[in-house]
Amino acid sequence: MNATRSKARRAVSGAQPGFQFSQEQFQSLADLALRHARQLGVTDAGVEISEGSGLSVSVRCGALENVERNRDKSLGVTVYLGRRRGNASTSDFSADAIRRTVQAAYDIARFTAEDPAAGLPDEIDVANDYPDLALFHPWPISAEDALELALRCEAAAFAVSPRITNSEGAAVSAQQSHFWAEHMRGGARGRQGIFAGGYASSRHSLSVSPIAGKGDGMQRDYWYSSMRDPAELASPEAVGRYAAERALARLRPRKIATTECPVLFDAPLAAGLLGAFVQAVSGGALYRRTTFLPDSLGRQVFPAHIDIQEDPHLIGAKGSAPFDDEGVRTLARAVVSAGCVKGYFLSTYSARKLGMRTTGNAGGSHNLLMSSRLTQPGDDLPAMLRKLGRGLFVTELMGQGVNPVTGDYSRGAAGFWVEDGVIAYPVQEITIAGNLKDMFLGIEAIGADVYNLGAKNIGSVLVNRMKVAGS
Repeated sequence: MNATRSKARRAVSGAQPGFQFSQEQFQSLADLALRHARQLGVTDAGVEISEGSGLSVSVRCGALENVERNRDKSLGVTVYLGRRRGNASTSDFSADAIRRTVQAAYDIARFTAEDPAAGLPDEIDVANDYPDLALFHPWPISAEDALELALRCEAAAFAVSPRITNSEGAAVSAQQSHFWAEHMRGGARGRQGIFAGGYASSRHSLSVSPIAGKGDGMQRDYWYSSMRDPAELASPEAVGRYAAERALARLRPRKIATTECPVLFDAPLAAGLLGAFVQAVSGGALYRRTTFLPDSLGRQVFPAHIDIQEDPHLIGAKGSAPFDDEGVRTLARAVVSAGCVKGYFLSTYSARKLGMRTTGNAGGSHNLLMSSRLTQPGDDLPAMLRKLGRGLFVTELMGQGVNPVTGDYSRGAAGFWVEDGVIAYPVQEITIAGNLKDMFLGIEAIGADVYNLGAKNIGSVLVNRMKVAGS
C-alpha cells in the first residue's frame, strides 16, 4: 500500500499547476470518507475523488465567438452491506458534506436488494503497483494564444480556395484532470491487496469546420487534431488546409442508382465498426443477451487475416490506463486472433454475472489496434481505392441505424463513387445497409493509413459487399 501511494505521489508531483487540490489532499479526503464508512459498519467501501479544469476558445469567420473556462470536482462513495450496494456523490469537499454523502450511500444500500454479483474487485485482480504512462502534459496556454491558434486554423482553411465561402468555426481546447481512488475491504484498511491509486491526465485539441460553395450547393466538412501532449498536435495550418480540401472535394455531388457493391470505409469511420464489435462483446450486452454476438468466445467472427490487439500501457497514448475504473490492473492481450474471438471486455460485475474473470475493462477498452495480416506498408488510401476498384468510398455517416441485438446496419452516407480504383465524383443522399455479422466476415482488407480515434486505432476498411440505396 505504501509503495503504491509513493508511486502515485511521484507520478503527479508536477500535476499541481492548474489544479486546486493536491494528490495528498485527495488522499486525506478519501481517508475521511472511509473512516466514516467504517464507523457505520459497512462491509466494504470505495471512494473516488477527481478534479478537472480547462480552457476552450472558439472563433467563427475571423472573430472571437466564445471563451470558456471549466473547473469541476467530484467525490463519489460506494458502500456495500454484504451484497447490497449504495452509491452517492458530492461536489462539496467539506468534512460535513463528505460524511453526509457516505451516510446517503449507506442509506441507499440498506434498502437495496441483494445482488450476488455486487462487490469490490477480488484482491488478486487489483493493481497493487502500476507504471507511470506519461499521460499528463499540461498546456498552460492563455486565452489570447488559444485565440491566435484558432484564427490561424480557420484562416488556413479560407486561404485554400475562394470556394471556401463560410465557416462553422474553429476551436482550441486544453483539458486536464487528476483523481485518487481507494478501497476498504472488511472494515479495515491497510491489508495487503487493498487498492489505492490515482494519476493525472490531459487531452488537448484543435479543430475547424469550413464550408465550400454557395446556396444549395454548399458542402461542409471538418478536421481536427487531438493529443495528450500539445507539442504533438498538428499545426493549425495543416488542420485548416486538410479540412478545406475535404470540403472542396464534396462539391457538385451526384446521386447514384440503388446497387450492391464493395464499400470502403474511411479510417475515421472504420473506428465505428471496431466500436460496434467492442459493444457486442462487452459484459453488459453479453449477460443481458442484447448482442448479435452471444457466446462468441472461441468463434470465428472475422476472416482469418484479421487480428485485434489491446495494449493499455502504451506511453502517452490516448487509450492508455495503468488500471481500469475499478482499480483492476490492465494487461496487453489478443482480443481477436486469426479472426477468432479470444477475449471479452468485462468489468468485475459483468464478469461475475457471466461466471468469468474481469478483463480490466471497467470503463471501456484500451488502445485497440485492428489489423490485417494481408496489409502491406504501401497500402495507403490510394492503394485501398485500387483494391476497391469499383464501388463506394464512404467519408461521412449519418443517423444511428445500428441494431446492437440483431446486427442490422443502415446508415445515411456520403462519400465518393470510385471507378477503376480512382475517385470519379462525390455522392450524397444515399443509404448503406447490411448486417454487422456479414460485414465483419466480409472484410477483405485494412489499410496502412491507421487513424487514432481515442482508444481505437484502425486503417480504412474494405467490405466486400453492401446494399447502397440511392435514387
